[in-house]
Amino acid sequence: MQVLLVEDDVSIAEPLVDGLARYGFTVQWVCTGDAALDAPRGDMVLLDLGLPDMDGIDVCRELRQDSDVPIIMLTARGTEADRVVGLELGADDYLAKPFSLRELVARIRAVTRRSRMTAPARHVVPAGHGAGHGTAHSASYGASYGAAYSTARHAAVPVGTAARPALVTAMPEAPGARRAADASPQIIGDIRIDRRTRQVHVAGRPVTLAPKEFDVLALLAEDPGAVCSRQQILGTVWDPNFFGPTKTLDVHIAALRRKLGDPRRIETLRCVGFRLTVSPGYEARADKVS
Repeated sequence: MQVLLVEDDVSIAEPLVDGLARYGFTVQWVCTGDAALDAPRGDMVLLDLGLPDMDGIDVCRELRQDSDVPIIMLTARGTEADRVVGLELGADDYLAKPFSLRELVARIRAVTRRSRMTAPARHVVPAGHGAGHGTAHSASYGASYGAAYSTARHAAVPVGTAARPALVTAMPEAPGARRAADASPQIIGDIRIDRRTRQVHVAGRPVTLAPKEFDVLALLAEDPGAVCSRQQILGTVWDPNFFGPTKTLDVHIAALRRKLGDPRRIETLRCVGFRLTVSPGYEARADKVS
């Protein structure tokens, strides 16, 4: 399948091109709306709304005027109004960032199935004559679909990493998996973490955490004082095929610091990651569970 990717963020586009290729897709990547309108439509268009030269909504409108190629919008705009406008202008689906590669591929396949049922004779619009308006970057791979799908099932594609990641043979452990056999709550200073019931107490009072907040805390508590990289946290708590801005992690860390009562409980190491701070004598108190 030929896919036209319209995305100006290189840290998202490069691993996305590489990841889709391993699923058997041939991807043509362009960075601007002008280049998208001049490029061959292919079988599917993945369209970012935040383009540098024109709004992705306008690109969608222009594409829909002369083509019924399926369009999936990829954007950080998650408001209902944006979704409604995009869908009413002719987009077939709308995927808010951050998203995982597996979800994107599933949506591509679902939209393709629907479009084949409703328009089996869909034509492909050739490239426009104004090729000088933008630069297209093509990425074609000759691997068979079956082999590519088998590889992609076990491969992680972290955002911002141009090189292909190493092949892995299993999904990462869930936060706290190494302590799953131990039903006893873990105590770190005045923080009490019960993985079995997913409850947290600070200084004896219960603290209500969102599911992802608990998972981040449980992961950091696996080795208190040790640093967890941003990609390690995103790949374990969210998805190994995580795509999109990592700001979502900062939001959850900020919420955790507020709910734990002291921002110093979670330390940021710039350009590295985060760690759960421990007070002197932690090792002596860690196994004393009330």
